[in-house]
Amino acid sequence: MKLGMPINYAGDFRETIENLRDFENAGVRRVTVPEAYSFDAVSQLGYIAAKTETMELQTGILPMYSRTPTNLAMTAAGLDYISGGRAILGIGASGPQVIEGFHGVKYDFPLGRARENAEICRKVWRRERLEYDGRHYHLPLTPEHGGSGLGKPLKLINHPVRERIPMLLAAIGPKNVELAAELFEEFQPFLYHPEYVDAAFGPALAAGRAKRDPELGPLQIVVQTSVLITEDQAAIDVAMNIVRHHAALYIGGMGARGKNFYNSLVQRYGYVDEAALIQDLYLAGRKDEAAAAVPDELVRAMSLIGPRSVVAERVEAFRDSGVGVLLAAPSAFTHAERVADMAALAELIG
Repeated sequence: MKLGMPINYAGDFRETIENLRDFENAGVRRVTVPEAYSFDAVSQLGYIAAKTETMELQTGILPMYSRTPTNLAMTAAGLDYISGGRAILGIGASGPQVIEGFHGVKYDFPLGRARENAEICRKVWRRERLEYDGRHYHLPLTPEHGGSGLGKPLKLINHPVRERIPMLLAAIGPKNVELAAELFEEFQPFLYHPEYVDAAFGPALAAGRAKRDPELGPLQIVVQTSVLITEDQAAIDVAMNIVRHHAALYIGGMGARGKNFYNSLVQRYGYVDEAALIQDLYLAGRKDEAAAAVPDELVRAMSLIGPRSVVAERVEAFRDSGVGVLLAAPSAFTHAERVADMAALAELIG
């Protein structure tokens, strides 16, 4: 298992990056930068590439709808080049609230688009002349599909550092999870409960792996969590409360009623009534009550918070569930404490 950490897109980014070498020296082997509707992730990862030496650089997650597949491939190849082969291209669908609301692009066919994105990116990196006739993307764009007829089947000018840059799909729905297991090097779920991985994802992972090309290698599961190693119960309560509010935001507020992927996921974990209550409270504007309704067991299961012995047990639960990369967000108050927690976590991971 590999230790990584997410970088928040809010706050003082430059100060965080200036301190990133401390985490690299402590054993953090991957860093990921999210892209929601804030600054773009790629320019920040380029800055990180210049400030680090060994960390993998994961986009987390680039929405498919706001870039063409070819642009995603060019971007990943460029990041891989300037970092000396450390890029991981993480993509995902996001949701209609962001895609249609912020980008003004129709949110449709996320499953088919993810497949075609992966296929096109790999053709670009192999420097093949780009000819592709999918359901959603047509290269070159012919008059039949609205083009001028002047498009040419081009290939990437530069020679990429790697012709197979690892691709990660963010997915929690069964069909998307199946696609990740079939076609991607890595799969990143969300609100991950290691004890319920089979109930939530087992059939989809098995179906995808049955169609997987052996050349892809084993599927790597990447999950995000929070870490705080302490005996201080007050500090534990504060850290748990942050996780609780974060979970309530997604379970209750990320998506309309009946169209919330995270709410459906938590129901697959068995929290059917709890998921409904959290959503009712959150959509009614009662956010603190929604957070309080997040089950304690779920908060503990998703986190690495508590005394070292408790954290060690949770690390093994993640490992036993098949996790290959732990993206742990340190939540201690000071930089020195955060680095110490990550160093301790790297030691526990081994």
